Amino acid sequence: MVDLERIKAETVAYFRALEVSATLRHHFRATDEDGAVWYFEAASDGGELIAIKQAELTPAGQLHRYSWEHLEDDHGFLTDQALHPEEHPLEAIPAEEFQRVWTQ
Repeated sequence: MVDLERIKAETVAYFRALEVSATLRHHFRATDEDGAVWYFEAASDGGELIAIKQAELTPAGQLHRYSWEHLEDDHGFLTDQALHPEEHPLEAIPAEEFQRVWTQ
């Protein structure tokens, strides 16, 4: 039987450790086909960019935030897939822009 609590605890620990240890962070923005704007703060892990914070600003103005402190809710979740800015329409943005959205 799958121990979901253990898996969640390990996931939280991974993202928390990555956020705490990250010395270099990358920030991106993307708009999806529904008009939502996605913001990512990512850190490198094993040569891949891993989202450690993610925010979605919906067309209706709702803000959904995900990090190790809040992995998921009824609306969505922190992506568990590496970010590939060269393959997806991710635009690099200044850290200040990400923080402005994250803290609103």
